[in-house]
Amino acid sequence: MSHQTGIKANDELKKFFSKCKDGHVRVFKVAIEDEQLVLKQHHNHKHNWEKDFDKYVTPLIEENQPCYILYRLDNKSSLGYEWLFISWSPDTAPIRQKMLYASTKATLKQEFGSAQIKDELHGTVQSEVTLDGYKRHKKNVAAPAPLSSKEEEMNEIKKNEVHTDISINTKQQTLGGVSFPLLESAQQAVRDMCRGSYDYIQFKIDIVEETISLATAENITLEKLPSKVPSDTARYHLYKFKHTHEGDYTESIVFIYSMPGYNCSVKERMLYSSCKNPLTETITNLGLEIAKKIEIDSGSELTEQFLYDELHPTNTLHRPKFAKPKGPPGRGPKRMTKNQ
Repeated sequence: MSHQTGIKANDELKKFFSKCKDGHVRVFKVAIEDEQLVLKQHHNHKHNWEKDFDKYVTPLIEENQPCYILYRLDNKSSLGYEWLFISWSPDTAPIRQKMLYASTKATLKQEFGSAQIKDELHGTVQSEVTLDGYKRHKKNVAAPAPLSSKEEEMNEIKKNEVHTDISINTKQQTLGGVSFPLLESAQQAVRDMCRGSYDYIQFKIDIVEETISLATAENITLEKLPSKVPSDTARYHLYKFKHTHEGDYTESIVFIYSMPGYNCSVKERMLYSSCKNPLTETITNLGLEIAKKIEIDSGSELTEQFLYDELHPTNTLHRPKFAKPKGPPGRGPKRMTKNQ
């Protein structure tokens, strides 16, 4: 979890956040001044995002001064326009400045709205924050990570298992689950939750696009958690359950799979059920440790006692000792025998 500086956006910047999401603003620059996040410059769009990129971004860069730049892309989702978050931190800047900007980045993203940030770009030299630099960044992110010799060996074993001939003497291989990709904005929300920016994240499946996207990411209390569960569609949820166990304060990440009975179509129920395990593996790979996986029908089940019992179930292994049954009534007094 990263340390936060306590620096917040001033009133002017907060008002600009709501204004800039209407689709006219192409780019704006944010800096830290007098322990506040302030708006420095902004420009409206003229062409498509690629033509505007170098024209607007490059003049905002100062050689020795870190800053944040938010650049609006042309894609639009159900949550609004998608934005690129550029964190400019040149090597020539003072160390204290670089640390201050690094520690405040999560706060700015949270106040702007992480759900609309599709991608992030970190630059230390000017060539990294050009259009070509951003395209190289996207290419590097899309490239698969190099595998170790052991991982390559395991992949080869899995391939051979898939193509193994099936006969009456072999066990049939079953489908382990559908793996829809988790969009970058949703992945970034998970990373932000690792750093403590959010207490609650909700994911949904886009059946048409065959992807898993971010529905919402925010901080909520346990009392509001049940109201976040839809009654007419399935969802995946991540919630940071803050509680005390055996005198120790604990924060546990709970993965909740909500399926409201037969209010959903058969296809939706099958997809959510199949994508569940691959999604939790992706979340774990992003660095968020899931303490418990829960399946519910409605939000009313999500009480404090329910979550606590799921995380800390009562030990039922110790059974009571066997009680000898009483003898039949009316059998008379016990027979007494003399010692020989």
